[in-house]
Amino acid sequence: MASSEEKRHGQNLKRHARNQTTKSRVKTLMKKVTAAVDVKDTAAAEAQLRLAASALQKAGKKKVFHPNTAARRIARLSRLVHRSKNTTPTSTTSAS
Repeated sequence: MASSEEKRHGQNLKRHARNQTTKSRVKTLMKKVTAAVDVKDTAAAEAQLRLAASALQKAGKKKVFHPNTAARRIARLSRLVHRSKNTTPTSTTSAS
C-alpha cells in the first residue's frame, strides 16, 4: 500500500470517529427534548431544544449531516415543543 493511501485511510478513520461522536451527541440531545415533552416539562423542553438546535446547526454546517436534514430535524423538534407548550387541558363538558 502506498504511503498516500495509508495517510488517506488514516484521515478517513479519524473523520469517521469524529462524525460518529457528533451524530451520537445530536441523537442524545434530540431524545432529551422528546423526553422532556413526554413528561410535559416545557421549561426543560425549551432548554433542551436550544442545545439540540445548536448542535444540529453545527453538524449541518460541518457536513456531518446534510444542512437540509439538520434544518428539518430542528423544525420537527421545535414544532413538537411549541405544540406541547400551547396544548392546554380543556374541559370535556358540552355546551348543550
